[in-house]
Amino acid sequence: MKTTLRFASALLLSSVAAIAADNGWVNLFNGKDLSGWVQRGGKAKYTVQEGILVGSTVLDTPNSFLCTEKTYGDFILELEFKVDPLLNSGVQVRSECFDTEKKVQANGKEIRIPAGRVHGYQVEIDMDAAKNRWWSGGIYDEGRRAWLYPGILGGDSKAFTEQGAKVSKPGEWNHYRIEARGASIKTWLNGQLRATINDNMTPRGFIALQVHSVGKDASKENLKVQFRNIRLKELPGN
Repeated sequence: MKTTLRFASALLLSSVAAIAADNGWVNLFNGKDLSGWVQRGGKAKYTVQEGILVGSTVLDTPNSFLCTEKTYGDFILELEFKVDPLLNSGVQVRSECFDTEKKVQANGKEIRIPAGRVHGYQVEIDMDAAKNRWWSGGIYDEGRRAWLYPGILGGDSKAFTEQGAKVSKPGEWNHYRIEARGASIKTWLNGQLRATINDNMTPRGFIALQVHSVGKDASKENLKVQFRNIRLKELPGN
């Protein structure tokens, strides 16, 4: 009887696991190595330490990006991050990088994107209490139009900063939820809605984890941003 019960329990657990696997979520980071990712831009260091993906600053190098090999259109992305307060970082979504120069039109202006330049939507990571910068969850158009929210696509910077100061957890793990559905992109920080835009400039692209450049300031060498529990669920329409 005990053997039968153990078998039934194991079968039940297996079924539950199968149901969980069938809900569409996939882990983008396996907790062991950087399989499925490729580095572009600068030469910041990306390593895996005790199951955590760690990005470390390197002096005198441009913005660095660890990019997924796959591209994604409509999806829900969730992850946790912890960042040094002196370091600006971000999560790229629907982003691109080309081997040759590219020119795009936006708001009646031509934007030149150099070869090898990562560009696209970035969900900002910024928790600098000394500068009262609480813009984590904002949406920045890396390499193209700069700030979208708060910025040219909506949002009040004062109210956004005040909310950010309340929901941010400096020096601790923070949770992001990012939803991209058609032209809509929305972000949540620790369960609070932070930004929402409607924009169709880039409907599909890779996801990337940024380590921002720090110039030649020796005091900012080896600053770290950490990521864990990176998972994604693709939505119908891809």
